[in-house]
Amino acid sequence: MSQRTATLAEIAHMAGVSVPTVSRVLNGRPGISAPKREEIEKLLGERGYERRKARRETSLLDFVIVSLETQWATELLRGAQAEAARAGADLVVTATEGSPAGSPEWLQRVAGRGTDGIVIVVSEIDPVGRDELTRLNVPVVLVDPVGTDTESFVTVSAADWSGARDATDHLLDLGHTRIGFVTGPLNLECHQDRLDGYMSALGRRGITPDPELVQTGDSLTSGGITFGGKLLDAPDRPTAIISGSDEQAYGIYLAARQRGLRVPEDLSVVGFDDVDLCRWVNPQLTTVHQPLAGMASEAARLALAMSRGETIANRRVQLSAELVVRESTAPPPSAA
Repeated sequence: MSQRTATLAEIAHMAGVSVPTVSRVLNGRPGISAPKREEIEKLLGERGYERRKARRETSLLDFVIVSLETQWATELLRGAQAEAARAGADLVVTATEGSPAGSPEWLQRVAGRGTDGIVIVVSEIDPVGRDELTRLNVPVVLVDPVGTDTESFVTVSAADWSGARDATDHLLDLGHTRIGFVTGPLNLECHQDRLDGYMSALGRRGITPDPELVQTGDSLTSGGITFGGKLLDAPDRPTAIISGSDEQAYGIYLAARQRGLRVPEDLSVVGFDDVDLCRWVNPQLTTVHQPLAGMASEAARLALAMSRGETIANRRVQLSAELVVRESTAPPPSAA
């Protein structure tokens, strides 16, 4: 009876290397010493593996994101693709659709194709998957990481705290004192930082933050309609609302119109991200510009650099954020 073909993991264990190293040998790719390559090829031959006819010489980068349905996601994907193209690397895109990254099936595919690096964008990592990612010995870079257990990974983010502070200061300078805030999911560091920046700006002006003016949303248009609507239905509604995303801010526009309120005459609105939507809506949306494409591009660059053995001096990269004032903010009605 013929001998069972071993899995890549078993071959890696026999050779004392990682699964991606075995995959690199299978794909005929460089970066492995001659003695170790010979040892792995011998094991592969004994176990009946066939060589691929085409040998892949380019690097391979996995890009994992929660969804591809928003302009926010499009900008991030554009940045990652641009850097991959510049570096001559191929990009594999996975949308988790709300599930944690790092499922066994995905990890098996990653190991099998010999990925050189992984970029994960605002996706929660399955606890078991986190351990398996570490064992794969593949560089992982997180963009806007989830939770606080990120020390083992390189991270890329924007200056969310200062961006939210500047947005709040802008509204305070216009004369607003009842400023609402509709966040995105607070398990994301970026949304927690934005909320903290808002709270800090109020406190520095001697305004005690009112928990009734804060709603935790989901970054989607539907969340803006729902949670912005709750703020607008309050007996003492806010005269301005900051949103955790531009698409959610558009939902606040819709909620205001449903209640006969005008933006910015009756309600000022500020978004976050600065996607194309900001220039399409009427009035054009004041927002905090985040370099989304730049963040993804930098994450891809770092992952590929680490795959080449380069040392990363700064493991927590933060890019600047900037308030962009357009037409959706004005003094409150009492001050107009």
